Amino acid sequence: MSTIENGSTVPTPNYVQTAQARLEELRVWREQIPRFVIPPTSDATKRLSIAASVPAAFIELTNVAVTNQKALVREERVPPAEIRDLMSYADAYSPVADELEALAQFVRHSVTAARNTAGSEALTTYSLAQRLAKKSQHAHLVPYVADMRRALGRVKKLTPEEAAQKATERAAKATAKVAKATAKAAKSAKTAPAPPANPAPTTQQPS
Repeated sequence: MSTIENGSTVPTPNYVQTAQARLEELRVWREQIPRFVIPPTSDATKRLSIAASVPAAFIELTNVAVTNQKALVREERVPPAEIRDLMSYADAYSPVADELEALAQFVRHSVTAARNTAGSEALTTYSLAQRLAKKSQHAHLVPYVADMRRALGRVKKLTPEEAAQKATERAAKATAKVAKATAKAAKSAKTAPAPPANPAPTTQQPS
């Protein structure tokens, strides 16, 4: 795949194919990671976090106690050897999860950086076209500017939560503005000089 710019052919990689290849590799990873579990609900991990956060030393003490005290052995209990295997797995694969989360963050940043470069270039071109279209010698740019304006105006529709948040922010700003104006008016009323008292009318005695 290639593009033609200023009379020269610039080869461009097929990002769709390479991205699909990386996705397929990640799916293979799922099969290669032992004890891989997909959470059944969005809050499943959170619900497991309390017991999952107990200290390793505490877990090992319970293993020792169960091994040496028959009274603590339950029929449905997981054997100490398997518990130690679970802890070994958790210790080994926790760094893998950290690395994958970091990788996801870096990929998202790379995507944002690419969009930023493309968007900045497009906005600069749009601004230049707007200025030039106002001149008669560049009147042929007017249709381009109109198309750009329409395309730029197609902003993403806000979600109900985002709309409610913006409405709350506007209301808070309006309330603060009214409070500021009220305080200013009250301060002005306190510092304003009092009007002079009207002198009592006097009556002249006829001579």
